[in-house]
Parts: sequence; structure tokens; C-alpha cells
Amino acid sequence: MDTIDLLRDSRFLTRPEGRIAYAVAGDGPLVVLVPGMGDLRSTWRELVGPLTGAGYRVAALDLRGHGGSDTTFTEHGDVVTAQDLLALVEHLGGPAVVIGNSMGTSAAAWAAAERPGLVSGLVLVSPMLREPSASGRLRPLIHLAYRALFARPWGAAVWATYYRTVLNKGAKAPWLGEHVRAVRASMRRHGGLRSFRDLVLALDHSVVEARLGEVRTPALVVVGALDPDYPDPAAELDWTTTAIGAQGLLLPDVAHYAQHQAPEAVVPATLAFLAGLPRTESSWLAAAPHGA
Repeated sequence: MDTIDLLRDSRFLTRPEGRIAYAVAGDGPLVVLVPGMGDLRSTWRELVGPLTGAGYRVAALDLRGHGGSDTTFTEHGDVVTAQDLLALVEHLGGPAVVIGNSMGTSAAAWAAAERPGLVSGLVLVSPMLREPSASGRLRPLIHLAYRALFARPWGAAVWATYYRTVLNKGAKAPWLGEHVRAVRASMRRHGGLRSFRDLVLALDHSVVEARLGEVRTPALVVVGALDPDYPDPAAELDWTTTAIGAQGLLLPDVAHYAQHQAPEAVVPATLAFLAGLPRTESSWLAAAPHGA
């Protein structure tokens, strides 16, 4: 199965209230890829081939209400996403290294704290492991703005424009236009925009920050120097690496999506990190494709 087949060939994990879409390919230790809010598993297309080629079994999932996953879910946020992630790792025969982007990093870190035996490594791209300092007192106004911005009929177009421009400031993948069209199409299906809006309104990364002291998993953190989600990207990288004892990588000319804005840096850094993890029987049991 090649990269495009992996990203299109959906399998389904049944969860309370609906199904999570995922795809899996390759043989070897398990690596699970988790996209961020308003994104699709195809955001990882530059990593899939190199990972499977290096001898890893790679699974990529869609968030609740996103991509191929059902829009029937009423619960959204970091914790339930982490629970979906852990259920997938168990289904496929973990433990797994979890590679997440944006909100996907929040779920990955919570999962590592909750079930350390199932998460053998973390690669966190544009991590969101704490709430912005001003978010508490401004939350009512922020939520009011989100409800207006992401309402029908314009909400999908607003997010697609923000994704393509602000969040991809700097270097851009040659396939970015195709990807943004797919993101917009996902939101335009029945229940897609509502699911996205419900997720935006439910997010509160303080539930993750409260558990960072429990994260003992080896980790690599990647931050773009142009990321608009941080007042100071370099400072956020320093805070995150200190909080979880991680390695850090700051990339110039990159905003929020280093996995496809700078794959020439992210791919080798990820492979080197994975190669440095212990391959013991207790921590790398995923060589056989259980439940794949």
C-alpha cells in the first residue's frame, strides 16, 4: 500500500457514539499519526512512505467528525481524542510511538500520562500543551467569535482560508491547495462543520497541562518559527521541552504544519529520534500486525 492508498483506504474503529476512521500499512513497531483540529490524516503524507520504508507499521487516524470519521459524536476535545488514540493502539497491538500535530499533540501527551505502557515515544509538532495565559478571562468573547466565524454557510471557507494562509505562512507544500480543498469538503459534508465547531468550543488544554508531570515518555518537539499560535515560538519550544524533558527543534520559514511545510527537516529528525528509542520486547511489541 503506497502513501495515497494509506490515506484513502479507511478502516473503522467502533467507539461510543460512532466510528473513528483510520488506515494502516507496513510492518514493524507501531507508529500512530494524529492530525490537529480541522485537519485530515493526509496532513502526514510526507511521513508515511519514509516511516514504512524504515520498517515501521504506520496508522493514521481522523479525529471525531473529521475526514472519514463519523459526525455522530457529541463529545469532543483532548481527553476523548486521547481515549480514541489509546483504543486504536490497543486494537492494533501496541505500544506505539505517537506523532501528533497541534491538538493531536495534546491528545498524545494526555495518553502518555494516562497509559505510559501504551506510548513508547512522542513526536509533537506545534504542541498545544497549555492554555494561552489570557484565554481564561477572554474565553466567553473567544467562543462568541468562534460561533460566528464557523457558522453556516461560510464557516468551512473561513477555516480553509485561515489554514491555507495564516497557519501555512512561510514554506508551503506543493499539494497544499489539494489538501485545503479536501479539508473544506470534509466540513461541508453533513455534520462536518458542526463537529468542527463543537471541537473548537470544547478545547481546553489545561486538562493536558495538569498532567505533564506524569509524562515520562521520550519525546521530540518541533516548532515553526512563524507559528501564529505562540506569542514567541522559541520560548514556547523552550517551555515545552523543559516541561516534558524533550528534545527540541525550531524550524525557520515554517508556521503550524512543519510535517508538510518542511518534510526535509521533519522526516530525518523523526527517523533519527525513532532509531534512538529502545527496541526491547517490552516496549516494542508491535512487530506483528494485531488487528490490522
